[in-house]
Amino acid sequence: MAILKAFKGLRPPKEIAKDLASRPYDVLNSQEAREEAAGNFYSLLHIIKPEIDLPADIDVHSQEVYDKALENFTKFRDEGWLVQDEEEYLYIYAQTMNGKTQYGIVGCAAVEDYMNNVIKKHELTRPDKEEDRMKHVRINSANIEPVFFSFPAVKEIDDIIEKYVKENDPEYDFTANDGFGHHFWVIRDKAVNDRIIELFADIPSTYVADGHHRTAAAALVGNERKKNNPNHTGDEEYNFFLAVHFPDDQLTIIDYNRVVKDLYGLSNEEFLAKLSEVFTIEDKGSEIYKPEMLHEFSMYLDGKWYALKAKEGTFDDSDPIGVLDVTILSKHVLDNILGIKDLRRDKRIDFVGGIRGLGELEKRVDSGEMKVAFALYPVSMQQLIDIADTGNIMPPKTTWFEPKLRSGLVIHLLD
Repeated sequence: MAILKAFKGLRPPKEIAKDLASRPYDVLNSQEAREEAAGNFYSLLHIIKPEIDLPADIDVHSQEVYDKALENFTKFRDEGWLVQDEEEYLYIYAQTMNGKTQYGIVGCAAVEDYMNNVIKKHELTRPDKEEDRMKHVRINSANIEPVFFSFPAVKEIDDIIEKYVKENDPEYDFTANDGFGHHFWVIRDKAVNDRIIELFADIPSTYVADGHHRTAAAALVGNERKKNNPNHTGDEEYNFFLAVHFPDDQLTIIDYNRVVKDLYGLSNEEFLAKLSEVFTIEDKGSEIYKPEMLHEFSMYLDGKWYALKAKEGTFDDSDPIGVLDVTILSKHVLDNILGIKDLRRDKRIDFVGGIRGLGELEKRVDSGEMKVAFALYPVSMQQLIDIADTGNIMPPKTTWFEPKLRSGLVIHLLD
């Protein structure tokens, strides 16, 4: 059963929360981070992308970068830009996108739950990325950024959150530059905190929605500290890490699309002929066409959009992996026709989050950078849960969640 723990959060004062909160470290590169933090010394990017305060040619994995993270983190606390709560609380973090608001519970998840697979995963992690975030957690002795979890919706939890939000003003309430709203409450009522924790204890599993590398890093550092502490009791803060838990019925996964540099030596006509063996193909003309159902794709090639419908026998609806559209595309098109065997390493393919719109696919093909683009129907939360529950792993770049969590609204200290 899932462990949820209240904690003494480290948070910014209200007046600087909007300036301090930032996008996650892994959604922007170093140059983008430099530009985003320019002129804003409050930005959390100085801690989570500390290379922005060092020469542009520095190795982002050098010890100097991690040392700078700690230096900046210490400065933020010394300056009073981050202040720790005196009591242990849970928190509510709500996000608004396109008129829809989703409400998450901010609390600590347990390292033990990660190790015992109570916290379920659906993606593989890369050791180099894990180690990068582990170094960041180790040197700061803190979970600076939260991970994005989901859990099976519980009506009583929904009711508690709805009531608390109605009866209490948010601690932070702002719209970020991307137009997404962020709303944050501190649950100062101990009885409310205790009841939510009690209800979580009846939830069999939680699910990593976004942030597999941060989750792994946080859990592995906690486990390290356990092994290295001869007086370990299980109550230490390093046994827990920062997560925002959203009910599964409030989340929306958006499409995660593909662009490919070439047709593997095929002409357009030869490529379409090979596709017709797997799909029924309909020419949709020059207007953008978005897939409308599972097992339907749209493709942009040579100034035209096409609808591709997978033929019977090309997928297995009884298999949680075989039913996925990314599996159909990867197997029958990217591998069999275009010769792309390793989605993680092949330089001929790139991935485009659906938040950028299908116009981004047109742009990258029309520019000549890419030859063909494929848009996919989004994976459902139920598909994600089915895969995680059966111990399977999704193909790379399958899910894209929006809006992203803003980092810096609350931090968890390991000491």
